Amino acid sequence: MPHGVWRFRRFLPVLGWLLVEEKSSADKKQLPWLVETALIVVVVLAVVGVFQAFIGRQYVIPSGSMEPTLHGCEGCANDRVFVQKVSYYGSEPEPGDVIVFEGTEDWNTLWESPRSDNPTVAKIQDALSYVSLAPPNENNLVKRVIATGGQEVSCQEGDPAVMVDGKPIQQNYVLDPPTYAVDPATGSEACGGEYFSPITVPEGRLFMMGDSRTNSLDSRAHIDDGSYGTIPLENVRGKVEFVFYPFNNIGAVEDYDIQAK
Repeated sequence: MPHGVWRFRRFLPVLGWLLVEEKSSADKKQLPWLVETALIVVVVLAVVGVFQAFIGRQYVIPSGSMEPTLHGCEGCANDRVFVQKVSYYGSEPEPGDVIVFEGTEDWNTLWESPRSDNPTVAKIQDALSYVSLAPPNENNLVKRVIATGGQEVSCQEGDPAVMVDGKPIQQNYVLDPPTYAVDPATGSEACGGEYFSPITVPEGRLFMMGDSRTNSLDSRAHIDDGSYGTIPLENVRGKVEFVFYPFNNIGAVEDYDIQAK
């Protein structure tokens, strides 16, 4: 046997061992595709959860109370909006802002929880809500800020618009003509419905109205409660920034300076 061949045959077992070790190492480094997919999903959901907790989330507009700014109705393609929280870190909502907030007890008389009666399913729905795969378990509403803490708001016979601190607010965003006719004996189109006497918004609270004034159960509808239908700042979930669906409605949501001097 030639000397070179003999040396090569002696090396074959070593070469085979190296190849086996390399294949074994590769197998150890490569996770099964199912595990990899699960890890990717977990990471994505975690990122979405953190984003929603600190930056913002999407909401569905449930009704037509904010027409023509935001569209919603039963059985139609309701607007999907992005609501961001960043604007209110260190500051408060201003008159003219369109915000999402949780209704107080007085606002919740007609609200029904979207959660299942099955405790297990309800917990799953709670978990899904953190990543926008289920709605939050609270009565989220969307309206426009009309007045803030310390301001006086009213609308009485002869007023050209809703009045804040004795001055008419800008109302070019209000649905015109209104959804429902206004009885001139008890209200006016300028007021968007029935007249209401001056009230002072408590500190740390907001007076809210829908842009479709005659079709909105807003602060006016709860004006006889202990806080004049106002919403506490801690109930604010964020500022409506833009519509992202349906595609023909995509666009920014205006936050008018309604108390411009």
